[in-house]
Amino acid sequence: MRVAVTGASGFVGGAVCRVATAAGWEVHAFGRRPRAALGVTGADPDGRRGAAEAPPSMGAVASYRSWDVTRPPPGDLPEVDAVIHCAGTVTDWGPAREFFEVNAHGTLRVRRSFPDARFVHVSTASVYDPLRPTVMAREDECRAERYVNAYGASKALAERLVRDTAVMLRPHAIYGPGDRTLMPRLLGAVRHGRLWAVGTGRQRISLTSVGNLAQACLAAAAGPLEAGVFNVTDAEPVVLDDALRAFLRERGVTADPAYVPAAVAGPLAAAAETAFRVLGRSRPPRLTRYAVGHLAVERTLDITAARDRLGYRPAPTSFRGATTW
Repeated sequence: MRVAVTGASGFVGGAVCRVATAAGWEVHAFGRRPRAALGVTGADPDGRRGAAEAPPSMGAVASYRSWDVTRPPPGDLPEVDAVIHCAGTVTDWGPAREFFEVNAHGTLRVRRSFPDARFVHVSTASVYDPLRPTVMAREDECRAERYVNAYGASKALAERLVRDTAVMLRPHAIYGPGDRTLMPRLLGAVRHGRLWAVGTGRQRISLTSVGNLAQACLAAAAGPLEAGVFNVTDAEPVVLDDALRAFLRERGVTADPAYVPAAVAGPLAAAAETAFRVLGRSRPPRLTRYAVGHLAVERTLDITAARDRLGYRPAPTSFRGATTW
């Protein structure tokens, strides 16, 4: 199986490359970062790399090439059977234009660059309505009319741009080795023996390990479906408080979760965002409306379609190995 993976220098793309190469696939990796930033130097005349030269974060890929998906693709793209598109701007803060250029128009650019290949698009559960709970939502229940930030809006537009020619996967709250977003943010919320969160702690939430997501990506790339939308999460939802306590235990952090009611956290987040924008801060406040919306109420997804049509067999939620992050 010959596959191109975008976003290969990132968290999800790197994991997909590792799993695909371990499965014996020929992997052509593309990432925004230049080779030098990954400790990669040199290449043979046709740009291919041997196993010993591959960046360790992505396994023994056949080749790695730098590609910012807001720009035209590099020349001489390889012939592949499938593309797993993981590239994207994944944060809840930043200029709206950047989100749409990368997440929406960049996705369309990659799709058009490989017109004959099966296309697997890693989308997000953030396309569901952020203003109401998501309770074991099925894929056809995505009817959001507005979003609290450009991330959700840009990913929703990306789905519309490629939906007829892509298999789209919707994970929620991706975690695992190499995570630079979710788990570090949780650790940053620990203060004086408390991990501060929102809601009651009893709300259920679907999480997606990067290993489960990589498995789903390979299943989608191998076919036979050419298009469709699938929720992709761990085997079962978890209770937020249970998950936070398990994470803290695995990290060896002595702290207990403490909760701010959503009715209080929401206005605080809105005020913090306003202040940060006025001050021109490039980094997000610790509390955002997006974070409140995803943690304060139930966010669970029905994965029946992925199980039945993709043969998806996810493992349960586990933070084993969290000390390596």
